[in-house]
Amino acid sequence: MKILVIGSGGREHAIVWKLAQSSRVKQIFCSPGNGGIARQAACIPCDGRPQSFADLASRLEVDLTIVGPEQPLVDGLVDVFTERGLRIVGPSAAAARLEGSKVFAKQFMSRHKIPSARFTVCDRPEAARETVSSGEYQFPVVVKADGLAAGKGVIIAQDRRQAAEAIDMLMVKRKLGAAGERVIIEECLAGREASFLLFTDGKTILPMAASQDYKRAYDNDQGPNTGGMGTFSTPGLLDEQISNRVLSEIAQPTIEAIAREGAPFRGVLYIGLMLTTDGPKVLEYNVRFGDPETQSILKRLDSDLVDIFEAITDGALQSVRASWSDDSAVCVVAASGGYPGSYEQGKLISGIADAESVEGVTVFHAGTRVDNEGHYFTSGGRVLGVTARAATLSGARERVYKAIGKIYFEEIHYRKDIASNA
Repeated sequence: MKILVIGSGGREHAIVWKLAQSSRVKQIFCSPGNGGIARQAACIPCDGRPQSFADLASRLEVDLTIVGPEQPLVDGLVDVFTERGLRIVGPSAAAARLEGSKVFAKQFMSRHKIPSARFTVCDRPEAARETVSSGEYQFPVVVKADGLAAGKGVIIAQDRRQAAEAIDMLMVKRKLGAAGERVIIEECLAGREASFLLFTDGKTILPMAASQDYKRAYDNDQGPNTGGMGTFSTPGLLDEQISNRVLSEIAQPTIEAIAREGAPFRGVLYIGLMLTTDGPKVLEYNVRFGDPETQSILKRLDSDLVDIFEAITDGALQSVRASWSDDSAVCVVAASGGYPGSYEQGKLISGIADAESVEGVTVFHAGTRVDNEGHYFTSGGRVLGVTARAATLSGARERVYKAIGKIYFEEIHYRKDIASNA
């Protein structure tokens, strides 16, 4: 098979890395890709338009296309491919609204009684300020941008001043552009977070190994939210009782309800959870693999990922089983200094080969470019996802920090506490 992967981050590198292990795969393309992905796939630039990606898939005569990031899905990429008879894994634009609009997602959950936090939709800054001041929500309170914001559209405000600043940033100054035209004021849930990802062909659900991510920029969950600074996946992260509740109360109702609304969901659904004293509740939906959850999850997948993807497109997921290792995996993100704010690019990276010499370690590239002499340079906020697998969680954690300690670029920043509280 010839496969095209769309995207350029650590998630896409992990997908390419896993696909490359399949005996069924003859050639992998990635558009646009990055410096690390270029080691395992032919990287091809593209202008990002759905029609351009479809033209590329046709020209390359690929058998299957995998979509990594959310923006092309929200833009209707899958619809374009489907109209042209091209095989692709991912939801339609209508189904992708579960991530593309926080307002749609919250109202969807409310309609179908899927457990989540109380919320109020505000389309004017005055209404948002009034909601915060009304006393309906206790502090801390969550302020969410409606649209896509690369993981940076959620602000947890500890008091009225911080809430007002968040509303001003999103709705008045429009720091996130059109994403902040509407906001959600939401009850702040307490408990332990977990990421529950699943494969689905629109009917059958095939759960992945559970993981936990770390959104804040600094140790001890301090600093601003990011796209993700690390994850771990380990057996028993969600016990059987909780897993069954997530499936019966959240995952299955979501897949059934979106189909009833005329938008069957096919692809990967990510459910961000808060495990509260009242049971699991939905924090957010993502309509694709999480990043960096994918890095730790796919390190534990022993099955052929091609078989799963093909079953999704064929509507035959009920015939496939996924085998997950009893090992644990930890991913730590090496980021540019200043991320998630402003940062410089073009820093020379050293030590990647030394890091990958550590047993069980793979270095997934997120924001890198490579020159003609094989030198890697930073080209993004999140630069590398150093990921280790071992028989125990403590063993994986020891390996990942040993490995990331061998990597250097100017102003490198990474959290030191990933998986330390597990």
